[in-house]
Amino acid sequence: MNIGSLGGDLLGLIPLGDIVLYINPFHLFMFVTMLIFTFLIAIGRTETQVETQFGTLDDKTKTVDLKEFRARRFLSVVCGIATAGAMITGDLYNLTLFMSLIGILNIGIISSVKQIDVLDSVFQYGLIAMMCSLPLFGGAALVLGACGTVSLLAIQSIKPTAMMIFGAILMFIGACGESGIAPFFASKAEMFRTPGSPFLLIVHLSSLFIIIRVIEVLLIICT
Repeated sequence: MNIGSLGGDLLGLIPLGDIVLYINPFHLFMFVTMLIFTFLIAIGRTETQVETQFGTLDDKTKTVDLKEFRARRFLSVVCGIATAGAMITGDLYNLTLFMSLIGILNIGIISSVKQIDVLDSVFQYGLIAMMCSLPLFGGAALVLGACGTVSLLAIQSIKPTAMMIFGAILMFIGACGESGIAPFFASKAEMFRTPGSPFLLIVHLSSLFIIIRVIEVLLIICT
């Protein structure tokens, strides 16, 4: 399967030395969508979370102070830019770097929260993300060893081998761990109890967009 059959006709290439970005309608849509959401997050304000106290009429409010707000906004914007970059990169190695960076930023966005349950969930997610970086980069290295290149434009014309397919499977496992989807979502669940929308939105979107992009890349490698 080639790039054109998955995302539409190739609209253009952006060579940046060894890094080559390529654009087709599908990637352009995801790239622009992510930049729009990143802009909205950059200008957005956090909500005040209200928790009902059982057995009493009192409600407990949780707010985000200015220092925490600035840190989380900065990390959210960087996460959005990294996700947008992952949508148009034509380099397998840079894709894995973007995925690893997104995992680190997702941890950082939530780690400044002063809630024990949330921080415990962030710690567990961090452990999963670090462990899954091994199959992520290991899979990319196996594909490089089998193909002799990390360029997706070149890989699409190479007939799949057992080593390429095995490397793609390892990459998929690593991507699942970095993005926190099934079967690793349990380590990430408590993270979303914290106040901080719209910053939590970028955690959801980055995971969704990156796994869609990874599936597309794996189809290029394996078919």
